[in-house]
Amino acid sequence: MTSGGDGVVIGRLPLDEQLTALRSVLSSNEVLLDVLDRTASMALPGWYLTAGCLFQTVWNVVTGRPATSGIKDYDVFYFDADDLSWEAEDAVIRAGRELFGGLPAEVEIRNEARVHLWYEQKFGVPCAPHTSTESAIDCFAATTCCLGVRLEPTGRWRVYAPHGLSDVFNLVVRPNPVLAPREVYEAKTARWRRQWPELTVLDWPTA
Repeated sequence: MTSGGDGVVIGRLPLDEQLTALRSVLSSNEVLLDVLDRTASMALPGWYLTAGCLFQTVWNVVTGRPATSGIKDYDVFYFDADDLSWEAEDAVIRAGRELFGGLPAEVEIRNEARVHLWYEQKFGVPCAPHTSTESAIDCFAATTCCLGVRLEPTGRWRVYAPHGLSDVFNLVVRPNPVLAPREVYEAKTARWRRQWPELTVLDWPTA
């Protein structure tokens, strides 16, 4: 289902109401809330909790599954262009490993200012240096994945969703051919379809 208790389709609500619904849905995932709280205490520059843990929590809730079902890990992005060394990033990763100890999930922390240093070796295509955490989120293989949430010091949730939220609530996966190659998109969507067969997966565009 993709509707609220009153039968209203969430993906067709005005954006401000979709944002309220997003917070309500994500709050049903207690692991996610814990990760948000703990990450906020690290005060990482430009950080967001992002990717699968967000949209997959939504998919779980709107299809009646447990909120944490099928979620492999929780991705934290931050942006520190002042020190691009592996040693600096590794120090953050090790601090996170200690901070997130005891959680029933793996938390992966990455400095998005360093992605261009290893991306081509891993995925076979070059990646221009990102200019912010947001620009990194913009490059996910599917627009549906382009979503980030962080907890501000005031307690307010900051949501970055450059393609909106309708596809997320409506279980639509739409390709985003700006960086990741087609095979990455197709491998991810094949895996997601096995876990969430209700998804509508749109084809990668042809030239």
